[in-house]
Amino acid sequence: MSAFNNEKYLELQAKKISERIAKFNNKLYLEFGGKIFDDYHASRVLPGFESDSKVQMLFGLRDKVEIIITISAGHIQTSKMRGDYGISYEDEVFRMIESFNKMNLYVGSVVVTKYNKEPAVKVFGRKLAARGIPLFYHYQIDGYPVDTDKIVSEEGFGKNDYVKTTRSLIVVTAPGPGSGKMATCLSQLYHENKNGIRAGYAKYETFPIWNLALKHPVNLAYEAATADLNDVNMIDPFHLNAYNELAVNYNRDVEVYPILEALFKKIYGECPYKSPTDMGVNMVGFCIEDEEAVTKACEQEVIRRYFETKLNVLFGKTSESVVKKQKLIMGQLGVHVCDRPIVDIAMNKAEKEQRPVLAMKMPDGTVITGKQSSLLTATSAAILNSIKYLSGIKDKLKLISPNVFEPLQKLKREVLQSDNLRLNAQDLITALSISATTNPIVEEALEMLKELKGIEAHSTVVLSYEDAQVLKSLKINLTQEAILNN
Repeated sequence: MSAFNNEKYLELQAKKISERIAKFNNKLYLEFGGKIFDDYHASRVLPGFESDSKVQMLFGLRDKVEIIITISAGHIQTSKMRGDYGISYEDEVFRMIESFNKMNLYVGSVVVTKYNKEPAVKVFGRKLAARGIPLFYHYQIDGYPVDTDKIVSEEGFGKNDYVKTTRSLIVVTAPGPGSGKMATCLSQLYHENKNGIRAGYAKYETFPIWNLALKHPVNLAYEAATADLNDVNMIDPFHLNAYNELAVNYNRDVEVYPILEALFKKIYGECPYKSPTDMGVNMVGFCIEDEEAVTKACEQEVIRRYFETKLNVLFGKTSESVVKKQKLIMGQLGVHVCDRPIVDIAMNKAEKEQRPVLAMKMPDGTVITGKQSSLLTATSAAILNSIKYLSGIKDKLKLISPNVFEPLQKLKREVLQSDNLRLNAQDLITALSISATTNPIVEEALEMLKELKGIEAHSTVVLSYEDAQVLKSLKINLTQEAILNN
């Protein structure tokens, strides 16, 4: 049994959204927070949650769904990057459109927010036109979000383009934070109301989970994931005052609620929600079926986030204060780095061998290690040893002949002018793929790469970009010591 019932979640979430659509005259703007295609954080802390659950749910409602993607003009002009994928927000918009199209989900338009005639936006618009996607412009409003009189007027939302939508569920999503999703929703409500349509608004956020305790491991894991953003989970005071009921929300929604309430009153004469929690549509908390398994998963996630933060400090991406916050959350959960056993195994092996080591915990609990050599990186060695173990192949049996290795090393040395002739993980997989064409044993071993999905791994040094990307592609939960491999 999974710790989380994903099927029940999809059913409850779709039902709740349909109810919300009916409540608002069959027209709902649904602001989609977090990652829509690949919510790996949720799948790690809620074992059984499928990383594409959000898009699966939308697919079930596809006849009702129209998608608006928002992106800030400033993010286009500065080529803002997504740290997780290593691509720009602009490129992510096109990736999203392609992914939605493959799932037969209708992307109706793209909205550029905070537009101020940036030159790069014109080029972006031509790319969209080539794909048949309409582009609309929303502008910076002086005094947003506080000056409600100006915002809800022809000098505010009235200046924005009105996106004429044709379906009942308008999903507003974006390539990343700061893209103007909420402002786009509110602007649309203003224009819809002018045209005699009383549309509604709701938020789709997975975390924090409103009907779990403030210090529940899932909510603490969310705080750990957003520690660098200074997000803090808190009891929703508006919900408590309205219903005498505890509900968990986070500081940004609680802080902005009075402004949203005022904007709703300006548009409609009343606010349909008594609290920020009311605005959300989130049934995750009703689908947890194994609290112990979820707690353990959250503890491991918090430790992983701690290692990730230490790495970010090393490269100047965040401050030491975030590490302190991570330690505080670990203390609240009562966990320590030693509660990730694979760490000590890797570090002890590295100390014994006096070289970098990568340790990987197999699905049956066995820990397989790989050490750096003159031929392989520690990652390559660990992957090779792991697939041999999973295939039942004897450790001494060579899967790749020198006839394959030598040309790859020659390429590195003579063509790429590299002093490091070790084969990284991508080189290894390439070599295995070549060998598999003539050797069925290697072909069988390669199939075992799929079995590495979701396993835990720890490196005693910072991995190269290439090795880290391969482990990410294999969906391996990696942690790394903040120690450079000299």
